[in-house]
Amino acid sequence: MRWNAHDWTNRYQGRLMLDLKDVYYFVHVVDRGGFTSAGNSLGLPKSTLSHRVKELEASLGVRLINRTSRQFAVTDVGAEFYQYAVALLQSADVAEQAMRQRLAEPSGIIRVTVAVELAQFALREILPTFMSSNPKVSIVEFATDRLVDVVGEGFDLAIRGHTTALQDSNLVQRPIARAPWCLFAGADYLERMPPLEEPEQLASHAIVSMARKGPLQWQLHGPDDRLVTIPIEPRFQSNSMMSLKEAACANIGVAALPGYICRAELQSGVLRQVLPGWIAADARISALIPYRTGLLPAVRSLVDFLAVELPRVTAFGRR
Repeated sequence: MRWNAHDWTNRYQGRLMLDLKDVYYFVHVVDRGGFTSAGNSLGLPKSTLSHRVKELEASLGVRLINRTSRQFAVTDVGAEFYQYAVALLQSADVAEQAMRQRLAEPSGIIRVTVAVELAQFALREILPTFMSSNPKVSIVEFATDRLVDVVGEGFDLAIRGHTTALQDSNLVQRPIARAPWCLFAGADYLERMPPLEEPEQLASHAIVSMARKGPLQWQLHGPDDRLVTIPIEPRFQSNSMMSLKEAACANIGVAALPGYICRAELQSGVLRQVLPGWIAADARISALIPYRTGLLPAVRSLVDFLAVELPRVTAFGRR
């Protein structure tokens, strides 16, 4: 009787999976030509090995070894199973070594989801730098402003900006950076409009604002923990930070934006910061990880790297 892998699958389908230790003991007994020799090699009692092989036979529903007090012989089915058992142990060894290698050096593919602006203005240099330092790591970045299902869509990591606490979930949350929102306006706009020295003076200025539900207002945090609520009537609203920045650059009005996305325009003089020392939102950037245990070293390394490098990019304090 000759069995193939499909036959073995059908044989124990619906039963408990094989105990890999029992398979190991069986192979060792066959290789050593008996229970006594195998027991001496493994440092185990002969009775223990005999019991474990019997458990394996019971699980498979076949007899693998004929043994008497004077004779030891592998059955035909046992000889057939031995070939699969050796291959199974070799595959297990390869799998173990692969996992140990992952623990030793970050490697593999990391699937990351991130907001569009974070990808464009914060991570565009950080991720290539990380990959240069970790040549065995590949990254698949999915930039979207849609709130994705991290686990359901198969992501290893999500990077999210938020001004309020993230909803409770099974995801591990790690804060990694601040990204304060400040006020900006075009240089030409500021030249032709009344000066802005106090938050209350915003009432006489055109406003560029994120489109949101609820009351239209800015809560500005200033020096000495001052908090001022300013009602606004936006001339232009959008759910796109890029559109808001372009409107500010086009001298449409004063915009509240994360400071890190305006650096280039500030350096060129196209934009100026309005009311330095005040922030419109004390936003945070957090890493969300699907699993509490079994985290791939590559993902852990990337999160640790982001926790060091991202604050250098997104910091934009009061001055």
